[in-house]
Parts: sequence; structure tokens; C-alpha cells
Amino acid sequence: MAYIEIAGGKQLIGEVNIQGSKNAVLPILAATVLINGITKLNHCPRILDVYHMIKILEAIGCVVTWEGSSLIVDTLRLNTSIVPEILVKKMRSSIVLMGALLGRTHSVTITYPGGCTIGARPIDYHLSAFQKMNILLEEKEGQIYCTTTEIKGTDIVLEFPSVGATENTILAAVLAKGKTRIKNAAKEPEITELCKFLNTAGAKITGAGTALIEIEGVDSLYNVEYTTSSDRIVAGTYLAAVAGTGGEVVLKGVKCSCLQSIVRVLQEMGCTIFCGEDYIIISSSGKLKAIPFIKTMPYPGFPTDMQSQMMSVMMRASGISKIVEDIFEGRYQNVQEQVKFGADIKVTEREATIYGVTKLIGCEVYASELRGGAALVISGLMAEGKTIIHNPNFIERGYEDICRDLRCLHADIRYVS
Repeated sequence: MAYIEIAGGKQLIGEVNIQGSKNAVLPILAATVLINGITKLNHCPRILDVYHMIKILEAIGCVVTWEGSSLIVDTLRLNTSIVPEILVKKMRSSIVLMGALLGRTHSVTITYPGGCTIGARPIDYHLSAFQKMNILLEEKEGQIYCTTTEIKGTDIVLEFPSVGATENTILAAVLAKGKTRIKNAAKEPEITELCKFLNTAGAKITGAGTALIEIEGVDSLYNVEYTTSSDRIVAGTYLAAVAGTGGEVVLKGVKCSCLQSIVRVLQEMGCTIFCGEDYIIISSSGKLKAIPFIKTMPYPGFPTDMQSQMMSVMMRASGISKIVEDIFEGRYQNVQEQVKFGADIKVTEREATIYGVTKLIGCEVYASELRGGAALVISGLMAEGKTIIHNPNFIERGYEDICRDLRCLHADIRYVS
């Protein structure tokens, strides 16, 4: 079995390029289904979740090819709206194909999605929005059947600013009849990027990045070439790694604007961070102060996707830190592995209290989900001695090559297959 081996205790120094955004490219790949033609996506990360999405697109008749770091998707031969269950179960993000296939074919058959085991994450908000858009739903033996004669624009009020529900509603509305208004929409940068991509292809969407998004339905979209932004969570992970180990690093190809909540916390802990036009410089002594309180929230609040990585940094901060996980109740499953390093963490329901310790000791741990796996890598870099991280496939779902990137920063880390 593959694993990651780390010899910890070294400062990180150097420069690293940040890969394309996982959370942006996956809904964009779903959106290519709305284009009866060809899409070229530049700066596309070669991660497991992208490969899973490619398999789904190929299963419904699309032709997908790589050209360097660009992905070319040809949907002209799309021939079914039935998404194979075995592929959907591999990845949570596959659910956004519902809106895209409904827009293209007016029908979709799909099962409930899989992915990381970090919480229930129901899709009730998605289905409720579809029903208000003249889409008929039927659930039978774990399958969801959606059909419509015509998608009709309407007002959708989301009970919670769900990223997935916002994306699915946008995708269903692009080719709908009339105007759709999404109230209490998610504001994440990836929503803005999806709308920017669709507008480049001929959609009429306004309000992306705000709580009110309006989509005026159009008859069709056209071929497009688009370059995705860099991954803010990968950038945040590497910022956290430098904070915990100490050192000075330049992150290239990323802006601070989408990382403000992360940058602010690291500065409060004692890091020095400079934000350039398309780069970030972080320096850290490795001796950090505790943060009394962090609560994960929808954007622009502190992201749940960075909670586990920040917990790793807090494990050696001086004092007592507290985290409230208000998005996914399963994020703390990683704590039992962190304790193996010598961390002192107490969890009560959705609150974790982290008592800073003077040192961490390398050990053997098991990743069980994407961001928790990245957090274990950070702990291994901070720890004295050797760390072995099993199940690196979870990390590969979102990080193109975390070992390669960290070796660029002089970390002693290697992937063993």
C-alpha cells in the first residue's frame, strides 16, 4: 500500500506554484455539459477528483483529452443523462451534474453522491430548488429521477447559503425560460468563477459573489476557452505548513483577496504575511500564539476546508485555542490521529479545545478524508522524527502532488508506492 513518509522538524524555505482550483474546476467541468461543443480549460489540476469527473463525462458520451495542463471537453456526442452510480459514489461534487444535465437534456438519473465522510451533507436544498423550477422529482431505490418539459425561471430562497445548491440552481437556470433569482446564495469565490466561466460562454448572470444572483435564461452557449484560478485551500494549506514549521516561502500565482480570513488568523498567531498582486510571502519563527476562538462559517468567514490544517498549527501554539466547527460535524474524526503525535485536544460536540504542547513526535497515522489528510502532513512536518501517513489517496483527491510541492520548499517528504 502507498504511503507518505516525512522526516519532520525542518523549516520550509523557497517558492512554490499553486495549482488550479479543485472547487472551481469541478462545477465548471459539469457546466461544460451545457455547451453543445468544445471547452478548453487551462490551469486544470491533475487530481483524483478531476479524473473522477472525467470518467463521468466520458460515461455520458463526452470526449475528454489532456493537452499539457489544459483539459479539452467535447460534449457534441453526449448521449445519455443517466449518470453511473459507481462513479457518483466516488465523489461528492458529481451532484452538480444534475443541474447541467437538466439544462442540456431536461432529464437526469443519478444516485446520492459519495466523497469524504465529514458529515451528512444532504441535497434537500438542491431538490427543493429544482421543484420550484418546474422539474419533477421521483426517488426510487436510492436513485433520483428528474424530468421536465421546460425549466422555468423563478425566485429561489435558500435556507442556507449552500455552495452545491447554489451551483446546481445556476446550472439549471442558464438555459431556462425566463429569469431565476437565487436569494441567500453562497458567496464563495468558486461561485463567482463558475458564473464568470458561464458568462464567457454566453450566459447572462449577475450578482455572483453576493447573496442575490440573477440568471437570465439564454437559448444556447458557445465554445469557450477559460483559465481557472489557483486553489485557495491548497494555498492556505501551505501557508499553515510554513506557519507551523517556521521559515519563509513565496506562494506564486495566488491572490490574498480570497484568503483574508486565513491570513488574518495566521497574522494573529505571529506570522508575517505580505500580499503581492499575484503572490504571497509568509515568514514564521515557528513559535506561535494560540487563537482563543475560531468558528467555521460560509465565505467570507473562516473556511471549513481549512479547519483541520489550522488545528495542526494550533497543536504547538503557546496557550489554548478553540475551534467551533459549524459546517460539517464529521471534521473532528481526524483528532484521534493528531493525538498520536502527542497533541492535547479535547472535543465536545462541535467544539474542539487545543492545548498547545512544546513538541510533536513523528508517528504512524491514517488519513480518512481530504483536508484531514493534508493536516496530518502538516503535523508530520512539524514533528520530530519520522512520520508515515497511510491512505494518501484521500490527499490526492485535492492536491496535485503535495510531496513535490513541499520538496520545492526543502521539506524531507516522499511518496512511497
